[in-house]
Amino acid sequence: MSGYPTLCQLVAKVGGSLTFQGRVGPMQILFLHGWQSIPGGVKSSYLIQHGHKVINPKLPDNDFEQAVQIAQQEFDEHQPDVVVGSSRGGAVAMNINSGDTKLVLLCPAWKKWGTAKTVRSSTVILHSKNDDAIPFADSMELVRNSGLPAYTLIEVGSDHRLADPESLDMMLAACLIGEDEPDEEELDILEMDWEGLCYTGAIR
Repeated sequence: MSGYPTLCQLVAKVGGSLTFQGRVGPMQILFLHGWQSIPGGVKSSYLIQHGHKVINPKLPDNDFEQAVQIAQQEFDEHQPDVVVGSSRGGAVAMNINSGDTKLVLLCPAWKKWGTAKTVRSSTVILHSKNDDAIPFADSMELVRNSGLPAYTLIEVGSDHRLADPESLDMMLAACLIGEDEPDEEELDILEMDWEGLCYTGAIR
């Protein structure tokens, strides 16, 4: 994903909303939906609406290993720029062999499904502290297990679905953020506490 904007180029706080700065070409995104969800939901549709090609396979609810196999087949066939996994789909994303491809995990249910207990550095995790399905603490633990910096985890949204406008904007931003470590200016942004949108700058 080299060549995509850095966070400072990409995200600016303007009038209570996120503005995406600069021109970014369309990406190919593998979107892995959650348990008892279906393809074509709000989050995958949002990515499509913003001009990106989304591969959104149906994953079986009752067979995690088969869900991983399906996701792996789709990844191998399409070689996406980003893999986005929501809840159980986040656990699926963690358990496929995706090399150095960027992962964007939305409230990942890694403690409920699969064997992967860590993620690589090219990962962004979005989670709401008000999530009543998957505890926010699970994502904090995942970051610690992986030895990743605190800014890997972004607190956003008001519930598990992350389907509110701010969460959808942040999901898109996370897909577009470059993979280089943030510089001092970018860290200042990540550590800001904005009303309605908090970038978690420290994990207690």
